[in-house]
Amino acid sequence: MSVVVPTYNRRHRLERVVDALLRQQTQMPFEIVIVSDGSTDGTDEYLPTIEPPPGSKVSIHHECQENLGPAATRNRGVGIAEGELVIFIDDDVVASDRLVQAHVDAHQLLGHDLVVIGPMLDPVDHRMSPWVRWEQIMLQKQYSAMDAGEYEATARQFYTGNASLRREHLVEAGGFDTSFRRAEDVELAYRLDDRGLRFHYENSAVAYHYAERSFEAWKSAAYVYGRNEVIFARDHSRSWMMPDMAYKFRNHHPAIRTLTSACVRRPWLRRPVTLLLGWIGGIGGPVRFGRLTQYALSALYSVEYHTGIAEELGSGERFFEVVGAG
Repeated sequence: MSVVVPTYNRRHRLERVVDALLRQQTQMPFEIVIVSDGSTDGTDEYLPTIEPPPGSKVSIHHECQENLGPAATRNRGVGIAEGELVIFIDDDVVASDRLVQAHVDAHQLLGHDLVVIGPMLDPVDHRMSPWVRWEQIMLQKQYSAMDAGEYEATARQFYTGNASLRREHLVEAGGFDTSFRRAEDVELAYRLDDRGLRFHYENSAVAYHYAERSFEAWKSAAYVYGRNEVIFARDHSRSWMMPDMAYKFRNHHPAIRTLTSACVRRPWLRRPVTLLLGWIGGIGGPVRFGRLTQYALSALYSVEYHTGIAEELGSGERFFEVVGAG
């Protein structure tokens, strides 16, 4: 079994991630494969100093490469990995003591053609920015829905911060597509789904997400995810995604849908609207995270995400043709 950890300039987080992996409560030997993606913060100097505790069944492998992005970094980690089962952990995700064993148990119990997804919960000792907290709230809603049996895990929940599958499936699917700098995990998941793999949410495979992201990075991610949705649908033969985008847009909160429509129809509105929403959402300084903050961030995310869709489609007019709402 191999745990693959891609990392970029997060030495202050990575040390805690590695320490948690070295303390796993499992009798199964496993390797930790860490690939530094062009880090410049001392990560490359730290990696050779990592040593398993005496008597440990854990081995450590590490490599450094020029900055190529998360898809290429995970691919290199998979190429180094020798285990039949690969667990992906991000460099800001700290595993609970039994995470590795929980992934192994799920694969042994549920079969060969399986992708296991574990939750990334909020750490009690970490203060998040409002926009990162918003993101975590959205994630927790998905976990709660799957726990309640409202829906089963799908390719949409394949976040490689905490997920596992057999190495052979990764290799046969061709690995991560390096043309994607974001949503590369979901893009791979669609191909795994096409190959007949099942997705399983394992709530006992717990990890804690020490998430840090600048406001601009968070906002940019929303826009890129929107563009990628169109690319997946148009260029990767996933025509079902267009009706899905339309359904979700039409079922947005009416006020958010109206504001988003205005910004897509009149692109000059986007900047002042996102500046105002960002200020309400916490970019202006410390705020009490409440309903107004959450609402503002939801609206901002919608504006950026749907602007990405519209611009990848070619125009606002084309956007409204696709979503069927003017």
